[in-house]
Amino acid sequence: MKKKTLVSVLLGVCAFALSACGNAASTEDNGDFLSQVKGKGTLTVAMEGDWAPWSYHDPDSDAVVGFDADVARAIGEEMGLEVTIVEAPWESLFAGLDAGRYDLVINGVEVTPEREETYTFSVPYGYIRTALIVRSDNEEIKTFEDLNGKSTVNSIASTYMDLAESYGATATGVSTLNDTLQNVLDGRADATLNADVSFYDYMNANPDAELKIAAVTEEASKVSVPMRKGEEYETFHAEVDAAIKALRESGKLKEISEKYFGSDITAE
Repeated sequence: MKKKTLVSVLLGVCAFALSACGNAASTEDNGDFLSQVKGKGTLTVAMEGDWAPWSYHDPDSDAVVGFDADVARAIGEEMGLEVTIVEAPWESLFAGLDAGRYDLVINGVEVTPEREETYTFSVPYGYIRTALIVRSDNEEIKTFEDLNGKSTVNSIASTYMDLAESYGATATGVSTLNDTLQNVLDGRADATLNADVSFYDYMNANPDAELKIAAVTEEASKVSVPMRKGEEYETFHAEVDAAIKALRESGKLKEISEKYFGSDITAE
């Protein structure tokens, strides 16, 4: 009797252990993404690293700095996580996010209906307007409508390229802001579109550049953090939102913006 009882107990214990292990594995495989990120203690954030003042290399330390870099580190601090910044060209940022190589993309990304079909966006951490940039001696292009039949050069697969094409321009894609502006200066393109604040920063560094803003969009675009969709990411989304809200309420977002832009782009 005792022998049979002992065997039953052992079988029960083994079954429980296997069940518990199975549940643990299931939780690890299917548990929410926030738990996985907290478990590794590191937040991997992708950005270009070549788009001043959003992200660029400090000339002295060669570290990646800029508005987005500082915002990324501040979000990580709010979440109790170390931040690892990974640099990638604009055209590969979303593919890397889709593949799980990055936890977040923080790169001045504007919210669009098309992007919202694929990604969940955080609450905005900035607001920008799009500037239509031409050579200083260009008198043909004064409005966005004047782009019809003209050539532009823009970041590949950017909202700027889409906007230029929507006005009838032939748009060519390149990788960096400097490339786009150099193409306009050299006469290889009639115009380019980019964030107005990025243009002002470029002109501060290159005051003799023969460029000007011909027009600016009336409505400001929301700058947010795109994240992967899915039920397993919902607590992660909420924590990122909470971090951005805390940074806004504390004045930290404004402080970072004024450091790099000389103005507060975090206010609508």
